[in-house]
Amino acid sequence: MNDITLKIPNHVAIIVDGNGRWAKEKGKTRSEGHYAGFNNIKPLSDYIFSKGIKVLSLYLFSTENFKREKKEVDYLMNLIAKDIKGFTKDFNKNNIKVVVSGRMSAPLPDKCIKSLNYMMEETKNNTSGIINLCINYGGHAEIIDASKKIASDINSGVISADDIDEEVFNKYLCNDLPPVDLLIRTSGEQRVSGFLLWQLSYAEFYFPKTYFPDFDSKCFDEALIEYTKRDRRFGGINYNEKSN
Repeated sequence: MNDITLKIPNHVAIIVDGNGRWAKEKGKTRSEGHYAGFNNIKPLSDYIFSKGIKVLSLYLFSTENFKREKKEVDYLMNLIAKDIKGFTKDFNKNNIKVVVSGRMSAPLPDKCIKSLNYMMEETKNNTSGIINLCINYGGHAEIIDASKKIASDINSGVISADDIDEEVFNKYLCNDLPPVDLLIRTSGEQRVSGFLLWQLSYAEFYFPKTYFPDFDSKCFDEALIEYTKRDRRFGGINYNEKSN
């Protein structure tokens, strides 16, 4: 990377995928795979923020994931309630603010809601970066919930329909965050699975085959190199480059 001037995205989003397959290939249980994945969150996020990224969104648990076996769901809920909460001290040390995207209601257990609220409260004044934990999250649900809030505010006279534009709509989403510049889905799967559908409109997609427990700083550097090679035109044409 020494001879490459990297483009640094403002907002990186990662679909955390491959924990179960990582475990299966190593003869371990799915729970051990999820534990290894959760243990990768802190060192990976520390490294990502050290590169100058300002917002990191992690897709940790979707609304559809509750359809999995109860034993697996219960284990994941315990990780969210206990292990993620333990990252709060490190986020404060690095001046990182925690926000949560997703429905903070059932079927998400109370213990998880309390843990996530604790993290948000303890880090709310941090200013160096934002980590957006997407839990009990679905892109369709987010847009529907935003639309309902807008309709309610129009009916109550808070805003008028003529006030609605992209900037206003964004404020009604789970969090008013900048658009995603780079989406990474680990494990080689090539789909977005309902993740940040509004925010991904002009994102660059990158699908490494590496499972999330093994997705380390070197892997992220490779993602940045690939991102740097991309010609982001946002629907326009870069007349300094050859184009069809």
